Amino acid sequence: MEHWELTARERIRDSLARYTWSGDAFRLDELALAFHPDGELELRGREPLRGRAAIVRYLGGGAAGGASGAAAAAGAGLPRVSAVPGVRRIVRHNVANIRFTEVTPTSARVASYFTVFTEIGLDHYGRYRDTFVPAGDEWLIKHRFVSTDWGAPNSTMAPPSALR
Repeated sequence: MEHWELTARERIRDSLARYTWSGDAFRLDELALAFHPDGELELRGREPLRGRAAIVRYLGGGAAGGASGAAAAAGAGLPRVSAVPGVRRIVRHNVANIRFTEVTPTSARVASYFTVFTEIGLDHYGRYRDTFVPAGDEWLIKHRFVSTDWGAPNSTMAPPSALR
């Protein structure tokens, strides 16, 4: 493996962590920086969101009418308020089994699993399928496909209607 590839892999891991940590803290502008400026977020069964502003609007609930828009993101959505009255909002995405399926100097394809814990415990889980591209010293998400495979019946983020 050449030095450029090792560097690319580590920068991709950093972008994955930026997305996860920023999303869990509901810092959507920081989360959006994990995407290329014209990057796409595609949630299974929905049209892709194109560009950082559209991604932030949707995850913040602005594109689909408030908190329901964020909840409908199923795995990417990040509602701010706990669905459990009197309980502090907790969101922790865990990304695992990161697999680089293709790495070239101009793009990389990455597959991973995610598991999300909220104040109810295990909330939902699924898969990310990403394409990354270099942008200056970083590798950013050009396209992210999110597939939520399961959600708890009382999920705070992945309502049954979002699972198809």
